[in-house]
Amino acid sequence: MAGKNSVLDSTMIFAAQYLICIFAIYLAYTWFAKNEYRQEALFAGYAALLGLGINLIITQFYFHPRPFMVPTGTLLIAHAAESSFPSDHATIMISVSLMLLTFKDFRRSGAVFFILAFISGLARVYSGLHFPMDMAGSLLVALVSIGILLALKNYLIPINRIFIAYFENIEKKLTKGNLKTS
Repeated sequence: MAGKNSVLDSTMIFAAQYLICIFAIYLAYTWFAKNEYRQEALFAGYAALLGLGINLIITQFYFHPRPFMVPTGTLLIAHAAESSFPSDHATIMISVSLMLLTFKDFRRSGAVFFILAFISGLARVYSGLHFPMDMAGSLLVALVSIGILLALKNYLIPINRIFIAYFENIEKKLTKGNLKTS
């Protein structure tokens, strides 16, 4: 269907490229505006980073061409000719959404973000960047990432507390410095 309807193509291109930005904005908002949820923001960030790390390891040992390299389908978004499996975009979004789902206060957000991740993954397939199995691989990587983090959660919480306290100390110094100059 790609390349036949400009409105649908534009919508899919937007979803494939930019829905991921909503995840970053939401985590930044959670970190800066909802101080009591900084642990959760850190864990969601860890999930994305660990998922990307796992993807990097996979691509060192397994190469799968992108659809436009085969060639098959219609490419709507220019992209480097690199391994398509698993999708980094999808891994980030699915990892963050699944991690949010593990926290009671974030289940609704996690569900919404999982839907957005699904839409973006579909859009990346539609746009000729990935095969459906690349998205399935991203889901598997995200599940492994979440499993590892949940197993390490009790070890990471004290480290997070140190990191959060350090950040809050810097935040206080910056706020104190701004009050003196006012």
